[in-house]
Amino acid sequence: MDTKNSYESPCPISRSLTVAGDGWSILILRDAHAGLTRFDQFRKSLGIAPTMLTRRLATLTEEGLLEKRRYSEHPPREEYLLTDAGRDFLPVLFMIGAWGRKYRGGGKLTQFFDAETGTEIQAIAVDEVTGAKIGTRPMRAVVPDEG
Repeated sequence: MDTKNSYESPCPISRSLTVAGDGWSILILRDAHAGLTRFDQFRKSLGIAPTMLTRRLATLTEEGLLEKRRYSEHPPREEYLLTDAGRDFLPVLFMIGAWGRKYRGGGKLTQFFDAETGTEIQAIAVDEVTGAKIGTRPMRAVVPDEG
C-alpha cells in the first residue's frame, strides 16, 4: 500500500487503512480494549516479535489511537492507553468480528456479552440518518472535485 498516496486520498477507507490496516495493529487495539496496556502484556497475548510490536505501538501512538503514559520511573516503563480515537475504533472491531463469525466461523468462537443485560452483542452497521442497515439500500460515492 502506498502510504503517502493513501494519506492524500479523498477515500476515508484508504486513509484509515494507512493507520490501522494491518492485522497486528487491529489485534493490538482489540487487546487494548480488553484492558491490556503494557508492552509485555501485548507481546504475550499476540506472540509478536518485540521489534514488530514496538513499530506498531509507535504508529498507533503517532496516529493518535493510543497514548503513552509512564507508570514507573525506576526502571522507566510506559503503558499504552486508548485515546478517544482508539475507543471509537471498538465498533469497527465488532463489525470485523461479526463478518468473521458469519464467513470464517466454525468451531468455538469468543462471544461478547453486554455486561448490564447479559445478552450477547450482535453488531450491525446502521446509517444514523435513515436507520437502515448499511448494505441494504443502494448507495453512491461522491468524490470531491480536484482543483
